[in-house]
Amino acid sequence: MSIQRHDTKARMSRAVIHNGVAYLCGQVAGPEARHGDIAEQTHSMLARLEALLKEIGASREQLLTATIYLKDGSDFAAMNDVWYAWVPDGYAPARTCVCAPLPADELKVEITVTTAVNA
Repeated sequence: MSIQRHDTKARMSRAVIHNGVAYLCGQVAGPEARHGDIAEQTHSMLARLEALLKEIGASREQLLTATIYLKDGSDFAAMNDVWYAWVPDGYAPARTCVCAPLPADELKVEITVTTAVNA
């Protein structure tokens, strides 16, 4: 049984890979977008997610699940507009979207995904 941990710190790893599946830590907007609207934060968050996917040898087409946390449910439609444009046609993961408090006041959205990885 092989478990690979990527960018491990004291409290978490950015990704943990086991049996061809990667479990990624939550991704939020980068510092440049943290005071932006939901669309700007979602674009930034997904760009950071895509960079992490590439780093571990995965892609948007390999997503298995996504859990999206919104600070405010009224942002659902605007977040979805960005999401729909980002997810390749025919490759939508199983997805859950919930409203939840986020770790910093300025954050509006966070995502956690599992993905298949290239062997």
